[in-house]
Amino acid sequence: METISSSANSVRLLPLGISDFGRIVRENYYYVDKTMFIPRLEMASSYLFLVRPRRFGKSLLLSMLKCYYDINEKDRFDDYFGQLWIGSHPTAYRNRYAVLHLDFSQVTGTIDELKANFDDYCGTKLDGFAQQYEHLFYDGFATDMKQRDWATKKLNFLSDRAKFYNVPLYLIIDEYDNFTNTVLNQHGQDIYTGLTHGEGFYRDIFKLFKPNFERVLMIGVSPVTMDDLTSGYNIATNITADAAFNHMLGFSEEEVRLMFGYYSEAGLLKGDTDAMIQEMKPWYDNYCFAKEGLGESRVFNSNMVLYYLSNQLRSGHAPDEMTDPNARTDYQKMKRLIQLDRLEPQRKSIIYKIAEEGYIYSRLVPYFPASEMVKFDNFVSLLYYYGMLTITGNNGLMLRLGIPNNNVRKQYYGYLLEEYDRIRPADHWRIDEAYQAAALSGDWQPLVRTVSEEYEKTCAVRCLIEGERNLQGFFTAYLNMANYYLTAPELELNHGYCDFFLLPDLARYPMVAHSYILELKYLKQDATAGEAEAQWAEAVSQIARYAQDEKVRLLCGPTQLHLIVAQYRGYQLVKLEEVNRT
Repeated sequence: METISSSANSVRLLPLGISDFGRIVRENYYYVDKTMFIPRLEMASSYLFLVRPRRFGKSLLLSMLKCYYDINEKDRFDDYFGQLWIGSHPTAYRNRYAVLHLDFSQVTGTIDELKANFDDYCGTKLDGFAQQYEHLFYDGFATDMKQRDWATKKLNFLSDRAKFYNVPLYLIIDEYDNFTNTVLNQHGQDIYTGLTHGEGFYRDIFKLFKPNFERVLMIGVSPVTMDDLTSGYNIATNITADAAFNHMLGFSEEEVRLMFGYYSEAGLLKGDTDAMIQEMKPWYDNYCFAKEGLGESRVFNSNMVLYYLSNQLRSGHAPDEMTDPNARTDYQKMKRLIQLDRLEPQRKSIIYKIAEEGYIYSRLVPYFPASEMVKFDNFVSLLYYYGMLTITGNNGLMLRLGIPNNNVRKQYYGYLLEEYDRIRPADHWRIDEAYQAAALSGDWQPLVRTVSEEYEKTCAVRCLIEGERNLQGFFTAYLNMANYYLTAPELELNHGYCDFFLLPDLARYPMVAHSYILELKYLKQDATAGEAEAQWAEAVSQIARYAQDEKVRLLCGPTQLHLIVAQYRGYQLVKLEEVNRT
């Protein structure tokens, strides 16, 4: 493992990208103990359903549960769990079951091959299951299983023999919705409906799960497929928004501190733990999956933390890119699933509103069919399930769903930029050069004027959203192209909201010497000179008031703060000045 030196072989390895619990234990990888959730899962229901975003440790959790419940692992219980919480608090169900573990992300192929490939995958897993647990049944059980020619026949055969021989069965399904989501995106609603409704082969096999297994746990990234498969029938208890499981996936701050402390004590991590956690928080933290969990500590994206720690152990500093490049693949998958490239105006306006304001109020819908994804609450809920929003507050029955961190915020801004680039490709090199001048030497005019020119040229081709909203959206996208700053739109300062605060990212770029508050004003085409003058005076007063907020100096650090006001008429910049703080 590249993150651990050869002279420190006794130190636990960092499990970046590893989701096999048995391997983690056998090969001495670091494991964040989640076994205290086992009794909660057992008490919740025998049939459970959970949704979490990608890269939160879902597969590792399921692998751990398989080792815990698998009757074939009974003799290795102390090896696996002796040092963990559950080792001294075992439940009555430990090592009781024959466990069938399915991962539907393994099912691939063209639409013509999908049925055969799905049946082949399930059949192969059931044949392997029969070999693995033949000693619980009778000699020849695996041979008899293999002779059944369809997965549904194999499942029925397993159910019948398990009841006769009194063998309790546990079913674990990882990525239950993976290939159906792919079908929905790539082949459309009709093909997807054929799989999940009526006599579709996917629906047929799901009918056999609940009656044939004593316990079932299914995990995925959205509830859409579940709703379509069951047509409202409650096949499992949905614990997605249950506060008891808020920290079951992802890392709490306490868990992150323990991990970083372990490697610090081993002499492999040289930085200050507090400083590193503060550096990670704006990028990876702030997830909350239950309204009742709002008062508790938030959850870090576990894979992102491991990515950051791996870089620290290997090179002694934070990664140059705070977002794991592998997460870009997840973003592309998410984009396809919610069809960002084919949004009608209503859903597109939702994306703009979230990107510009950082939050939106909505109900959280536990289940909805694919055919109703276009509805407001359903679409917003889908963004929540994919980790693009998280619970940040509530107002009566409505939840305040906000962008959790900079990692996700960059994805929204990236989407906006793609939309503008689709209309007219931007001169990225020129903007990068202007950003550097603003950050290092305080020469801010090229940056604002360059973005303003791009705005005018792009909107002359096609205006996505009229007026001030379009101006804000454009600047939101373009100001986030560079890494020197964390761009905070609509940041609350001194009882008001500034348009943009360019916060210097000094932890990663200590050379940045200048920070900026930017106020944009939009004039209608027929505005009078008097109206323009009054608007300008208001902007000057506002930005000076923002600068007096006590937290401004803390946010700026040692950098020089510049207060910039820009006024636009239609698509054109008509006035641009730096304002004194007094």
